[in-house]
Amino acid sequence: MYEFAYTKPSSVADAARAMGGADAKALAGGQTLIPVLKQRLNKPSAVVDLSGLGLVGIRVSGEAVTIGAMTTHAAVAASAEVKRAFPALAELAGMIGDIQVRNRGTIGGSLANNDPAADYPAAVLATGATIRTSKRELAAADFFQGMFTTALEPDEIITEVSFPCPRKAAYTKFRNPASRYAMVGVFVAEGKGGVRVAVTGAGQGGVFRHTAMEQALATSFSPAALDGVDTPAADLNGDIHGSAEYRAHLVGVMAKRAVAAAG
Repeated sequence: MYEFAYTKPSSVADAARAMGGADAKALAGGQTLIPVLKQRLNKPSAVVDLSGLGLVGIRVSGEAVTIGAMTTHAAVAASAEVKRAFPALAELAGMIGDIQVRNRGTIGGSLANNDPAADYPAAVLATGATIRTSKRELAAADFFQGMFTTALEPDEIITEVSFPCPRKAAYTKFRNPASRYAMVGVFVAEGKGGVRVAVTGAGQGGVFRHTAMEQALATSFSPAALDGVDTPAADLNGDIHGSAEYRAHLVGVMAKRAVAAAG
């Protein structure tokens, strides 16, 4: 690792001020930042530890599930409240990484990092969730701005995420067998705003909505409705684990499985 200053603020305001410094990085669960620091791929001037901010907890009120930014994936997966109000979200959290990652990684850290193969962005985009920060509220459509890029400002910290509970929802993914990241993950949700389909792991710019599938499912919410719906391979990633054409095929397979599970 390179040398850096370390601070552990006790308030969101203090953390935001610390993050305003040049090249400061926030430390949530550390599942991405720590390996990057160890490999000397990043050289922050300061690391701001968010674990003392108290941004932990889950609450269900009305038709929304709200999760504190520092809540771990394991806590979401095990929550009886989430299982009752939004079971697809609990199932998604239980698919993330392995047991060590789930017990350290946080929902806020995952969203702020916006890894193109992360799972939570698909749930956020498919349900139209709201990301609350130290400064404002951000709609899902405005938050994700490309691979590893979000609308967060340098001194802005995610405090919680609020998910409207869909009537039907499911998430399926084709895992990379080593990392367990999604080579392709599809989250399908039907709520007050209609049907939404979000795809992670495949897009060159990160998570995206599949509008052609949404239109097909709005007519008939069934796996058969997706027959003949294409996913252009030109817009998808290709790497040593799978070509863009292979991922395009997987999007269709995972989407049908998600619809069947949700229905």
